[in-house]
Amino acid sequence: MTQDHFDVLIVGAGLSGIGAAIHLQNDAPDRSFAILEGRDAIGGTWDLFRYPGIRSDSDMYTLGYKFKPWTAAKAIADGPSIRSYIHEAAAEHDIERHIRFGHQVRAAAWSSETASWTVTAEKSDGTSTEITCNFLYMCSGYYSYAEGHTPDFAGQADFAGQVIHPQFWPENLDLTGKQVVIIGSGATAVTLVPVLAKTAAHVTMLQRSPTYVVSRPGHDAIADKLRNILPAKLAYSLIRFKNVSLGMLFYHLTRTRPAKIKAQIIDGVRAELGPDYDVEKHFTPSYNPWDQRLCLVPDADLFASIKSGSASVETDVIDRFDASGIQLKSGKHLPADVIITATGLKLIALGGMKVSVDGTPVNPGDCLSYKGMMFSNIPNLAVSFGYINASWTLRSDLIAYYVGRILNHMKSTGTVIATPVPGPDVVSERLSMDLSSGYVQRGADALPNSGNRAPWKVTANYALDTMELRFGKVDDGELKFTRAAPAIAAQAPLLAEAAE
Repeated sequence: MTQDHFDVLIVGAGLSGIGAAIHLQNDAPDRSFAILEGRDAIGGTWDLFRYPGIRSDSDMYTLGYKFKPWTAAKAIADGPSIRSYIHEAAAEHDIERHIRFGHQVRAAAWSSETASWTVTAEKSDGTSTEITCNFLYMCSGYYSYAEGHTPDFAGQADFAGQVIHPQFWPENLDLTGKQVVIIGSGATAVTLVPVLAKTAAHVTMLQRSPTYVVSRPGHDAIADKLRNILPAKLAYSLIRFKNVSLGMLFYHLTRTRPAKIKAQIIDGVRAELGPDYDVEKHFTPSYNPWDQRLCLVPDADLFASIKSGSASVETDVIDRFDASGIQLKSGKHLPADVIITATGLKLIALGGMKVSVDGTPVNPGDCLSYKGMMFSNIPNLAVSFGYINASWTLRSDLIAYYVGRILNHMKSTGTVIATPVPGPDVVSERLSMDLSSGYVQRGADALPNSGNRAPWKVTANYALDTMELRFGKVDDGELKFTRAAPAIAAQAPLLAEAAE
């Protein structure tokens, strides 16, 4: 049986995967490639999540691709609009013909003898298939599509109502006139509250501890003006530059003047909710801004629902569920017809794929991250991993561009293997995703580590990453390039025939 072979195999057809494919076509157009997508649709996160109000928590001028201007009116876009944007990008560049839907990648085995990966995928009909490639490019995100994180709540079986995790929102769920409790205080919870409060009898956001919440206009007034007077691409570039610069400045200030930024954020909430609201209890975290992700609410919609009385916030600890709702440690009881567990994601490495190198299993959590995109001592594998303090796509675009640089360097030098190898002075300092959030700490084993110096130190700085990934040396002495072994040359005609 002829085995399919590609120069590059991309895993995932979401925002990152479609972007990676377009970059590959533009930057290394002579390379054959395919995209393996476990589901039956383009879109990734933006197709999976269908809960009410699903939207970006970054502006679309930076979450959008650098090569495709965002032209819709809203800067903070809803999920269906983002999904349409990804579909448009794929159609404009004829990407869908390269996608193999219903291919869930389960394992990848590297062979130094053949300088190739053998990727095993489970198809939607239950059968398995193997595909080989020279370079494996993971764009599958960092969390499980199969399950979210839901704690075991005492008495949950006693609850007479419905319990829902937002990752698996029931189609056509009607909450009109219902008492709803949302457990959580992250991006999903603050998105759900104002939307559900429009029809529910009441919505309570129940949190164990507060999160920083920042209001931002849903429309970018400066962007609207620039788009009216400038060509679309030029306007998009200027708006993108403005938003990236402001985002970097804000993050820098949270690191250098945390107390001042904390006070400004809390003062902003107080201005929205008034002097009589207990902002200290419900919206003042114990940690500094950006130790965990901030929550963005467009046009202060969360605060508006609280002020109207249709929603409220409770900061307390759950004692147990009972038949009619949730009993809190404080003694207060929250009545509920529906409980929504917006309690987070389950982190997994490389889409849950098992990885081996020359027969030896490898755990990405034991590796160091090279330039935020490769793993120490794992050859010819890159991963698309965006920013935690800015738009995901800013870094995924840079990584896609750098993958093209690596491929072209190998072609020009006659090398076929690129392996990041840390020097003896490189040591692990922290997780590559540097957040204290519960979902990050729970999934620490799935994450590589950041080293003590470049190029092993994962930055959260777009300017530095741009200099490194767009203009820095590819052959930097720590990404080791090697030529084909004799066994590879003998197999080259067979691989070429398989690719055809």
